Amino acid sequence: MTLIKSISGIRGTIGGKPAEGLSPVDVVKFTASYAKFICSKTDKKTIVVGRDARISGEMVKNIVCGTLMSMGFDVINIGLATTPGTEMAVTLSGSAGGIILTASHNPKQWNALKLLNEKGEFLNAAEGEEILRIADREDFSFVDVDSIGREISDDTFLQKHIDAVLALKLVDKQAIQDAGFSVAIDCVNSVGGIAIPALLEQLGVKTIHKLYCEPNGQFPHNPEPLPEHLKDISNLIQKVKADVGFVVDPDVDRLAIICEDGAMFGEEYTLVSIADYILSQTPGNTVSNLSSTRALRDITLKHGQQYKASAVGEVNVVEKMKTVGAVIGGEGNGGIIYPEIHYGRDALVGIALFLTQLAKSKLKVSELRDSFPPYSISKNKIELSPTVDMEKLLSEVAEYYNKFEVNTIDGVKIDFPDKWIHLRKSNTEPIIRIYAEAQTMQEADTLIAEMNLLVKAKIGN
Repeated sequence: MTLIKSISGIRGTIGGKPAEGLSPVDVVKFTASYAKFICSKTDKKTIVVGRDARISGEMVKNIVCGTLMSMGFDVINIGLATTPGTEMAVTLSGSAGGIILTASHNPKQWNALKLLNEKGEFLNAAEGEEILRIADREDFSFVDVDSIGREISDDTFLQKHIDAVLALKLVDKQAIQDAGFSVAIDCVNSVGGIAIPALLEQLGVKTIHKLYCEPNGQFPHNPEPLPEHLKDISNLIQKVKADVGFVVDPDVDRLAIICEDGAMFGEEYTLVSIADYILSQTPGNTVSNLSSTRALRDITLKHGQQYKASAVGEVNVVEKMKTVGAVIGGEGNGGIIYPEIHYGRDALVGIALFLTQLAKSKLKVSELRDSFPPYSISKNKIELSPTVDMEKLLSEVAEYYNKFEVNTIDGVKIDFPDKWIHLRKSNTEPIIRIYAEAQTMQEADTLIAEMNLLVKAKIGN
């Protein structure tokens, strides 16, 4: 059993003893701590709760809603909902905050409480740490019987989300409809199976080939949308001769695209492609995290704009986007953040913008992919002894490469003229995650191998 407490929420496996997994006791404690925190920030007394289709979702939802009510809050229960839809529901309802019940791309035995502020955005590090302190001290109390909140069910927010996507100036429904696309989708038997077909139909897509769209929480494959997990939709696309394939994770904030020949578009290039379209219509800066492809920087410079990098994590990307006034941003895991609609990763927005771009370009998906700078990313990790001083190790790596461009806002990233490598420590286990990008996968793998040798040498010293 596993329980991970972090500034972005609480995540764990279902079952086991309290504090060893995501037990009902832990759900109550962290929900009450969040409610106590929200009380210190606003007088509003309404909180939105949405969930993905995980098997444990109904059980966890009941505990969360009951706990919030026992803390004096009214709960807007929006039922099965995407993460971006829940984020938007917070602002549309004028609520004090929101809780999304989803473990994102984790397997079915996991669930999590992801916590939102009144802007429908994830809490920052200081806010998350305050909630962890409240939980650690159990510094909360429940209201008396006359002050218990109520639960309000509201299933209208998916349509409101879709309406907002369709209203975007750069989404051209007529162009999409005229293109007559045949689209295949894999929604991993979660809430995407509800949201994505509804969006596509309202965008004017007539032919939709559905794969794993029953929202029952029985994930048919590893729910992280990586190439090794997407063989079924790749085969389906080739069989039905679809123009494009879309794959989302269980909470629909990440978007992977499949080409018409069944090849992967590349999760890193979801943001690159959509940013290219946005920048062709709207001047402005772009942002991604340090571990995302350099292709976004190249595309941004091509349009005469500025690219900025943030620390890894959606909240850090959003903060940097606000600081530099970015018109588009996100992460290399297929996460699109388009502030024209809201500051959160949103696969629905990504699909609508990509289909518009595809329709207007008159290209096949594979041809569109070939129009972008070619890079390959290799992702690995280095397991270390718990006794290793990781901060000292990373500092020594930065010093070793001081003749190059070194960024230390999140671990150490070394930018070479034609490649880069990024090392950052895990917050949950004694490992260093190591990503490298180069013109070819062989070059990226070689860079990682060289870094492995350097790290081992530094540890030996």
